[in-house]
Amino acid sequence: MTRRDALVGVIEALHAEIAALKTNDVAALEAATRAKLAGIDTVALFDGEAPSPEVKELAAEAHRLNETCRIYVNLMAANVRRRLQLLSGETAPAYRPGGFAIA
Repeated sequence: MTRRDALVGVIEALHAEIAALKTNDVAALEAATRAKLAGIDTVALFDGEAPSPEVKELAAEAHRLNETCRIYVNLMAANVRRRLQLLSGETAPAYRPGGFAIA
């Protein structure tokens, strides 16, 4: 397997992770995460080689997809936190996009 092939596998696994996050499919998320980590381990085997422009582009795409996954997870965690706060009667401060609490 080449580094390119491994990166393509990582990208496919990241697409599967995003799909699993959107549908709350835990089993699919676990499988996609395992595939992603295995692909990353394979990519790491080629660490001493200079990356080609195509490999750099694939790595950048994988990074963008991973950021998308991170955003989904953060949004889900924020929604859960807000629901728990509402259920517990705890009032949470409202935030503006700049990150400051609105009084």
